[in-house]
Amino acid sequence: MQYRAIGVVRGTYVPSDPDQLTRGTIQTEDGTAIEAVVLGRVLTLMRRHLDLSKPHLWVAYPRYRETEHLHLQLVGVWEPSTLAAPAADVEPDSDLDTAEPATAATAESLEPAADDLPEGDGYFSVRGELIYTRPEDGDLVVKIRQQPRPDGSRPTPFKLQLKGAIPPESLRHFVALDLRRHGQELHLEQHEVIGPIPQRGGKGRGGRPARGGGGGGAPSRGGGQGRATASRR
Repeated sequence: MQYRAIGVVRGTYVPSDPDQLTRGTIQTEDGTAIEAVVLGRVLTLMRRHLDLSKPHLWVAYPRYRETEHLHLQLVGVWEPSTLAAPAADVEPDSDLDTAEPATAATAESLEPAADDLPEGDGYFSVRGELIYTRPEDGDLVVKIRQQPRPDGSRPTPFKLQLKGAIPPESLRHFVALDLRRHGQELHLEQHEVIGPIPQRGGKGRGGRPARGGGGGGAPSRGGGQGRATASRR
């Protein structure tokens, strides 16, 4: 039951300011422009080793800061064929609570060293608490809890509004989701219900919130600057 939200998107990174690479957009091959920010030492890799005029397979944390607009936090590039040598230049940001993020630094240790992942472009792995589901509309929301910061403080959990059908019986359960990006949306391909989430209070019968209904209220998109654990296995 390890919370996480991470995936890969192939596209060309276009910085908003040529002199400042930290913010920009990913121009994907399907014509979608996705807002993105660059985290940690990935900036060093981009400046020294990447041709930003070409598309790359970016490793990213997904967020939704505005309705219907996906936001990506770039934490690495999956390109072992060219990045195995400079992998030492890539380290996770000290402010990130991650478990071996899938960057070039870890790519060189995998066999075979191929640039194409078996899961393919646009794959995202999300694990968290299912807090809203409305199968008839294909809407669901998963809450991702964040690990404590080094100072002991706990960041606010964030929410991901996704597309897919999961029965209401799985509400307040920890779920593992395999998702695929379609435009600005993340669509469910398959899921596994891991187990119930212990509730601290305010529960109705059966361990669910007192306010019933298909999803316990209208879905909301999270915009927190959260962090999700990154290892897939």
